[in-house]
Amino acid sequence: MTEYKIANKTLRLVQGDITERDVDAIVNAANSHLQHGGGVAGAIVRKGGQIIQDESDKIGYTPVGTAVITSAGKLPSKFVIHTVGPRMGEGDEDNKLKSAVNSTLQLASGNGLKSVSMPAISSGIFGFPKDRCAKILVGESANFLKTQKASIEVVEFCVYDDNTMEHFKRELERLK
Repeated sequence: MTEYKIANKTLRLVQGDITERDVDAIVNAANSHLQHGGGVAGAIVRKGGQIIQDESDKIGYTPVGTAVITSAGKLPSKFVIHTVGPRMGEGDEDNKLKSAVNSTLQLASGNGLKSVSMPAISSGIFGFPKDRCAKILVGESANFLKTQKASIEVVEFCVYDDNTMEHFKRELERLK
């Protein structure tokens, strides 16, 4: 685990299964239609229960760069924030990912949450380069913690593989 303190808040990097994180909210890298079939999204519904998909179905749709919140069912977290990042090739991907991160953190803070764990949004099947993903997620989160009066005390990046872990470590080191 790697931690970086910023404005009395914490940016944390962990490697593992985001569905097992005991935080106020985990972030699901979702699609706009909130159909959680594959990847992290599928695992979240399989482990958390159908209630997560049912609540997502009631919401229906959220555009790229935005986020919505549901309960977490049987997961250790209290909530799931479903964040829609960009697919590579659709244009303006960096700004869309920045918007997705900020929407996530604003939604968490607006709900009084203190801890959030997010995956490397868009870096899986959506094809976003892992190095740019790490730079944007770490940079936007650090900026949010520095500049916003928010309830959030911990922003955690929960990544699965060693390669992604190295990109996030590098970006956290750059903050020092």
